[in-house]
Amino acid sequence: MKNKQNKSGQEEMIGFALIMIVVVVILLIFVGFSLRNSQKETVKSYEVESFIQAFLQYTTNCVDGYEPRYYSIRKLITACKNKEVCLGGQNTCEVLNSTLSEIIEKSWQVGENLPVKGYELKILSNNKEILFIQEGNSTSNSKGAVQYFKDIDIFFTAYY
Repeated sequence: MKNKQNKSGQEEMIGFALIMIVVVVILLIFVGFSLRNSQKETVKSYEVESFIQAFLQYTTNCVDGYEPRYYSIRKLITACKNKEVCLGGQNTCEVLNSTLSEIIEKSWQVGENLPVKGYELKILSNNKEILFIQEGNSTSNSKGAVQYFKDIDIFFTAYY
């Protein structure tokens, strides 16, 4: 009788240990999925929105008038739309393109082994394209932002 009670206790302990092992394995699977999903979103939406706000305030080397007043990107977009020319004879659209390309390249480094896989900047006025800059690959994961002012729409999308 005593031998039968010992066997019953051992069976219960083995059963309890198996249940604990199954629970731990299930928890590890859930932790693995949650960590994998959190790594996908490397670009935050506030970063994209802040980027647009920041580059609109950037001062370019395009001068407006004889009293040196330098265009901001925001004013340069309007000048480009109106086909104006900088004081030194530079085309405002060319200055806009080169300045924004340089800013974006330094701010959003693109590559297969980098968090950002590509980006796209589109500036429209009354649905007519003023500027389009694209680099890298478009993926299914992206964060984007839109900025509207007057009749100008700015779309920026970062792919990760």
